[in-house]
Amino acid sequence: MNTLILLRHGQSEWNKENRFTGWVDVDVSAAGLAQAKQAGTIIRERKFDFDIVFTSYLKRAIRTLWMVLEETDRMWMPINTDWRLNERHYGKLQGKNKDETREQFGAEQVQIWRRSYATPPPPLEEPAPQTDRRYADVNIPAGESLKDTLERVMPCWQQRLKPKLVAGCNMLISAHGNSLRALAKHLDGMDDDEIMKFEIPTGVPLVYQLDAKLGVVSREFCES
Repeated sequence: MNTLILLRHGQSEWNKENRFTGWVDVDVSAAGLAQAKQAGTIIRERKFDFDIVFTSYLKRAIRTLWMVLEETDRMWMPINTDWRLNERHYGKLQGKNKDETREQFGAEQVQIWRRSYATPPPPLEEPAPQTDRRYADVNIPAGESLKDTLERVMPCWQQRLKPKLVAGCNMLISAHGNSLRALAKHLDGMDDDEIMKFEIPTGVPLVYQLDAKLGVVSREFCES
């Protein structure tokens, strides 16, 4: 069997401030660092093995991975990054306080933007300028639904993640709530209603055991 660990980054500064983050490159908070360290401790103590690691282009996921590698004494391990593992792009909502957004648009509408499968948030009115070297060859989205996020994550799964798992590697992916929800939807065969209710907490390893055909044998959230 293969072990696949999905780890949502530790609490970010904007998680703490209850703001929509998306592709904004916000770092983890002090509490998020502690969550990342604890995740590494759990992985070490539970003896979950991993041979290869992936993360997004965003520092909150990268720093979380650094902490896990430190706690598991694997700082020597090469880190594979892929922009397609970035968080869902929240369009015009990025940077806005969620409570204030509910007051402006109504709680029901904000819940639809946050948790529906196919409804995107209001898009940016102008495309983001291509000034960031990370995204020189990327068509940066103006806003994404979870469905849109899944559609960009799946090529990463097919091209980079799945082949390593099929070859027998155990894998750790440090990424984001929605990019990981997209992977979970695919792995577990969740329908659109199920994924709306599925939440991945910050800093809590979600551990899959997969068979030779990458079917799910077991899945568990591993908390201390």
